[in-house]
Amino acid sequence: MRHFGQIPPAAQAGLFHQEPCDFGADSPARTLAAALGATLYSPATRPKLADDVIKQAGRGVVSMVLCLEDSIDDADVEDAEDNLVRQFSQLDALGSESPLLFVRVREPAQIPDLVRRLGPAGRLLSGFVLPKFTEERGVPFLEALAAAETESGRRLFAMPVLESPELLHLETRTEVLTGIARTVDKYRERVLALRLGVTDFCSAYGLRRSPDMTAYDVRIVAGVIADVVNVLGRSDGTGFTITGPVWEYFRLQERMFKPQLRRSPFLEGRAEELRTALIEHDLDGLLREIELDRANGLLGKTCIHPSHVLPVHALSVVSHEEFSDAQDILRPERGGGGVLRSAYTNKMNEVKPHRAWAERTLLRAEVFGVAKEDVGFVELLAAGLPR
Repeated sequence: MRHFGQIPPAAQAGLFHQEPCDFGADSPARTLAAALGATLYSPATRPKLADDVIKQAGRGVVSMVLCLEDSIDDADVEDAEDNLVRQFSQLDALGSESPLLFVRVREPAQIPDLVRRLGPAGRLLSGFVLPKFTEERGVPFLEALAAAETESGRRLFAMPVLESPELLHLETRTEVLTGIARTVDKYRERVLALRLGVTDFCSAYGLRRSPDMTAYDVRIVAGVIADVVNVLGRSDGTGFTITGPVWEYFRLQERMFKPQLRRSPFLEGRAEELRTALIEHDLDGLLREIELDRANGLLGKTCIHPSHVLPVHALSVVSHEEFSDAQDILRPERGGGGVLRSAYTNKMNEVKPHRAWAERTLLRAEVFGVAKEDVGFVELLAAGLPR
C-alpha cells in the first residue's frame, strides 16, 4: 500500500516531487509508525465490517482500529468478538489489499484468545490497541501480546493509549509517566506508537472542546500533551511516535467564531468550493489542530470519520521547502555543524540544532511524499476528493 494510492498515477505525477513509498505489514516498524497517518476507528459490531474495511482502503485509509472497547456497549462484547472473527475470515477470503488492522481490546486475556480464534485470517492483524495504559495495567497487556506473538509465530505490535486520570492529575503525572516510560522501553520492539486519549482527559474534568477550538486551546489537555512528548517523544533514540488526538466533529455546528481558513490559498479552480465544504463540516478546526499536532511533536491522528482522513494525509505531505531545508542540513559535508541560509533564502538553517527535525522530515517524506514546488495542501486535498 501507499499513501495517495487512490489517486490516478498521472495525477500523482503532477503533485509530487518525490512520490510516497510503498509499504506493508512486514515493513520495518520505524516506517510503519511514521506511515500510520489517519488511523480510522470503527466499532467491531458493524455487520458489514469487512466491506467497510475494503471500501476505506480504496479511499486512502492505510490504518484502522476495530474497537471492542469504549465504542460498543458492555453487553455487546461477546457478539462483537464473534463478529470480528467472522469479518476477518471474510477479508481473508476476499484476498483484497486491506489497511493495517489493529484491534482495541478491553482485557489482556482477549489478546491470545482472539489470535487463536482468528486462525489463518490472523495474518491480516497487525496488532492491538491497549486502553488506559499505565505501568500497572500495561504490563499484563504486553505480556499477553508477547505470548500471542510467540504462539502464532507472527509479528504483533502494541499501540498503548495514554488516557488514564492518573496521567492527567498533576500530583500523579510524573510518577505515572515514569512508569509508562519504563514499561514501553522494556517492550520497545513491540510498541509501534503511543496514542493520546484526549476525550478521556476532558471527561475527567467534565470538559468538551467545541469545533471552534483545538485540543491545544484546552489548557489542561495541552499541558499533559506537552509532558507526554517531553518524556516519551524525545529525538535522542529513547522516544516513540506519538499520534494526535481525535477530532470529534463531522457535521455542521452553530459557530461562535469566524472560520479559521484563510481565503487566499483557495482562490483557484474548484478550491473555493472546497474551502466552503471544509468550513461547513467543521474541518477548518481539524486542519488547524493537525498543524498544531505536528508543531508539538505528534505524527498521525486518531480519526472517527472518513472525512477526516484526507486532511490528515494532505497536511502530512512534506513541502518542497521543508524537503530542501532537510536535505541541506543533512548533507555529509555539514557534519561539523555551522549555519547556512536556506535555499528559499527566507530562513536560517543551523545544522546541529535542526538535525533531528531534518531526520524526522525525511522519514515523513519517505512515507507521505514531497509536494512539487508549486503544490500545497489545497491541491492535495482537491486531488484526493471523490470524483
